[in-house]
Amino acid sequence: MSEAAQTVTSPTGKVLHHRGSHKTTPKESAEAKAIRVKTAQAERLARNKKSLEDKNVKAFLLAIAEAEGGGYDFKYGAIKGKKNDPWRFTDFSTHPGAGYGGSTTASGMYQITIDTWKDHGTNAMGLTDFKPETQDLIAVDMLDSMGALDKIKDGDVPGAMPMA
Repeated sequence: MSEAAQTVTSPTGKVLHHRGSHKTTPKESAEAKAIRVKTAQAERLARNKKSLEDKNVKAFLLAIAEAEGGGYDFKYGAIKGKKNDPWRFTDFSTHPGAGYGGSTTASGMYQITIDTWKDHGTNAMGLTDFKPETQDLIAVDMLDSMGALDKIKDGDVPGAMPMA
């Protein structure tokens, strides 16, 4: 841009100087965005399903499950071995919601909250239920996002523990 094009005189006679410009990028169409999101979700889901096959990942998930003390059908407050436990659920079609005391929504084998289910399940992988496989996939996705998954696959449990 030439110097003459950068200077403009206002109707009052004041000299105005060009200070910058504004450029916009084309907006992504809704259809293109939906395709991009679905593709990313499918790739992440496939990657996490493959990780679930790894023997070290399976063992690590069992250790987490043992530490959490639950089952796939546990809400926060459920007790292993208790009959007619009011903090168990049978509907896996969605996250079951709050458990004992209503203060937390931690549920399932890994005590996954509603927000975590939405972030790592629904948004990240397009999952819509809370079935056992979904819970496992969310746990794997969380370990991956923390940077621990590769260490677990390599058998470096001490290296993975601080991350997880």
